[in-house]
Amino acid sequence: MKREFSFRDLRSNKYWTIDVQGTECVIAFGRIGTAGREQRKSYADAVKAQAAADKAIASKLSEGYVEGSLAALPSWEKPEWSKKTMSEDVFWEVISIFNWKKTGDDEEVLKPAVKALSEMSEADIARFEALLTEKLYALDTREHARAVYLSKVDPDDGDQYISADDFLYSRCVVVANGREAFEAALNDPKKMPQEMEFEAILGLAPDAYELKTGSEFTPSSELSYESFSNELGWAPNEKTRKGQMTGPNVPPGNRRPS
Repeated sequence: MKREFSFRDLRSNKYWTIDVQGTECVIAFGRIGTAGREQRKSYADAVKAQAAADKAIASKLSEGYVEGSLAALPSWEKPEWSKKTMSEDVFWEVISIFNWKKTGDDEEVLKPAVKALSEMSEADIARFEALLTEKLYALDTREHARAVYLSKVDPDDGDQYISADDFLYSRCVVVANGREAFEAALNDPKKMPQEMEFEAILGLAPDAYELKTGSEFTPSSELSYESFSNELGWAPNEKTRKGQMTGPNVPPGNRRPS
């Protein structure tokens, strides 16, 4: 029996089907509404063919495909970004279209999001940047830093160095991984990533603005996403000790509150 699967999000509208015909697996895939492509593979016997099909199905399910009749799917429309207004939900929609299949090439990962954002208004691009700043600012706390550098650096020890850039790029990872990851880390600092960075997200709004206008983008947020800017988040506690990384001789960018 042929089994049908689909994968649909803001970027994709595709199908994948598999049919075990005796000792042969017949796979078809492509964009929904098109003929797509077909692949056939033969096996030694029907049992091995079915085992191969089961393995392929498990793989597709892990990628986010959903099983169900393709004929029963509602119509899919490509998002019209120019008609959207930036909001919390739209912010996360933009984040959701990062192309992680291009991991290792940050420009390609961001490309769909840059294009989408560039189709929105200049005010929407500025609002996206402000929302990004708000989220990075919210993660800029002593406890989130403690989780990032667990067993390596003590944020309460003023003599120990924490790279402002490294901590910022660690926070960028959380936002880049979407709403669920952000809210989880915001509520539980222990879910912060370690030894990971995604600095590239900081260029999303500037790149979209330049693509749209040909001009350089100037952020206007009242907050700053730079590390140690969230004074409340870095409020000293009874264990906080002053040291060389909290004193006036340290440039403001790397000086921690104490």
